[in-house]
Amino acid sequence: MNLDKAKIYVQGGRGGDGSISFRREKYIPRGGPNGGDGGSGGSVVLKATEGMTTLIDLRYKPHQTADNGQHGMGKLRNGGSAEDRVVRVPIGTVARVHDSDEIISDLDKVGQSFVVARGGIGGRGNAHFRSSTFQTPRVAEKGEPGEERTLDLEVKLIADVGLVGFPNAGKSTLLSRTSAANPKIADYPFTTLTPNLGVVRIANDKNFLLADIPGLIDGAHAGSGLGHDFLRHIERTKILVHVIDVSAGDGRDPIEDFEQINKELSLYNKRLARTPQLVALNKTDLPAAQDHLQKVLGYFGKRKVYEISALTGQGVNLLMTSTYRLLNHINKEIQKKSSQQKPMVINESRPKEKIKVTHGKNHFSVEGKEVRRAALMTDFGNEQAIVMFHRKLKRMGAINALMKAGVQEGDTVQIDEFEFTFNQNSNG
Repeated sequence: MNLDKAKIYVQGGRGGDGSISFRREKYIPRGGPNGGDGGSGGSVVLKATEGMTTLIDLRYKPHQTADNGQHGMGKLRNGGSAEDRVVRVPIGTVARVHDSDEIISDLDKVGQSFVVARGGIGGRGNAHFRSSTFQTPRVAEKGEPGEERTLDLEVKLIADVGLVGFPNAGKSTLLSRTSAANPKIADYPFTTLTPNLGVVRIANDKNFLLADIPGLIDGAHAGSGLGHDFLRHIERTKILVHVIDVSAGDGRDPIEDFEQINKELSLYNKRLARTPQLVALNKTDLPAAQDHLQKVLGYFGKRKVYEISALTGQGVNLLMTSTYRLLNHINKEIQKKSSQQKPMVINESRPKEKIKVTHGKNHFSVEGKEVRRAALMTDFGNEQAIVMFHRKLKRMGAINALMKAGVQEGDTVQIDEFEFTFNQNSNG
């Protein structure tokens, strides 16, 4: 079972209906409308939570629905709004629209949250619709339905440094040597089936987060083995420590292993190929390593490499110290670039929504977010509500768009799941 992936269905709560009510007091026989508004439905919110590492809870509870808002009441009393449904997820959770590449949120900081299904607004009570010519409005809006969608969630580790290399290169041993992490270690491939995290402490105030990424194989970029499950965990890292088994265990060639891993990284994500790498020649304590060490050193030439033994600790402190220095330099460069960036100016004005009219075989179809919302919030069992709906369509330009498309009196018009007979005037 893959615990860092989950498919969930989210639905915001429906807004409460507006109230139809009139002031009724002993000496006020013709009191005006006093129906209150409905409350807003709750939204579904993803929140990055410290201490969580998997999505297992959501695999058993894939349906996350927020509560509906309360209906409005008389005496101008508004219905209460529902609380949001907060769904806790691990830091590093990415949410995509199901079966697509559209990312809607990437929660990479503690406490970061994102609304993935917005609750519907409450309907307005009849007090809103009184006018000089409309003294007794017996009409109110229905609450708006909440958004609903299916999402694919996946967790990408938030680590400063990632360990990469072929299975059995010694990554887990290196992680356990340098941190308090306790990964499973054995002398066979794919001992590590899930990424492990550890904090490497160089000094009291100098540390970084190190991730042991499970061993890669040929074709990992295309998903061979557990390629995609492994590779996505190093997309966020700032440095890669490339661990090579210089003893040529299992009959492998250290140089070919190095080139193959870098090829897989490049094919999966070009950015990974540009991520700074420190090369660690591991298992130098084994006699077999001496048979290959000079050839490997010759291959790297003047490039700085680190001869280590994760098992005995030889050379590990120098490797970790060098990693921290490089990481510190990279972080300073990131901060410098961030301080030089001009603040983004957001244009708050919204362009007028375009209404799309299509002529089907037996009907005209009207599409548009606001048009759909108006239909969903209309009580079509109420004659006054229908008149108000027609007026809304006029203000939005939908009536004009229909006439330009060739609609005639008596034609069928469809908006979402609702069908109407077109009447240009409709008492409106």
